[in-house]
Amino acid sequence: MNDVKKLFTDLLLQKGLHVSDTQWNQFEAYFRELVSWNEKMNLTGITEREQVYIKHFYDSLSLSFFVPMSGIATMADIGSGAGFPSIPLKIMFPHLRVTIVDSLNKRIQFLNHLVQTLGLEHVDCLHGRAEDLARNVSLRDSFDLVTARAVARLNVLNEFCLPFVKSAGLFAAMKGADPEEELQEAAFSLKLLRGEVKSVVRFELPVEQSERHMIIVEKTGKTPAKYPRKAGLPLKQPLV
Repeated sequence: MNDVKKLFTDLLLQKGLHVSDTQWNQFEAYFRELVSWNEKMNLTGITEREQVYIKHFYDSLSLSFFVPMSGIATMADIGSGAGFPSIPLKIMFPHLRVTIVDSLNKRIQFLNHLVQTLGLEHVDCLHGRAEDLARNVSLRDSFDLVTARAVARLNVLNEFCLPFVKSAGLFAAMKGADPEEELQEAAFSLKLLRGEVKSVVRFELPVEQSERHMIIVEKTGKTPAKYPRKAGLPLKQPLV
């Protein structure tokens, strides 16, 4: 067993996650495709093998340490980029029905290729702005879990993500540094968009001990009809 495989599988085993041979092969294929496509387009600044496994794959799976994935059937990943956190979560939890939203078509092309290469089922990769797609009746107020990793500040993320969450569903914002200031400035948007913070958990990535935070928000009711506002406005004029 190579060093990266032992490190990765042992770390996940400590969290109660067993990586099967099939899943390991999928992670290996993911790593190869990520590095290969990264030579043609900017997907990530991290390409060293151990760092990809810790900073991308393990970090993505950290969501499952705080949200019981067995109770999640449908999940949307907003601004997924190279597929984080949704693709690692789909690999580890094959029962998930995943919808990925990204505004850059090149990234969607990569993700469609990746889904096919890894043999993943029930993964839809949608090209478009979150503000536009959240108006689609088949997507609005419909997901058990919605995630976003390193996309924007929380008062903006709330408007991007909460419209996709069903009533009593969860929105998980994956953050790096202490989000206390973001939480304070996001209080107004949470109230408007029917979100209530359930927990904020601090943890560290293994090996390098870099700081991470998980903000778990529960949706308390349907999204008001006026939200999200038209594409571009949430970033230009955050709800404060």
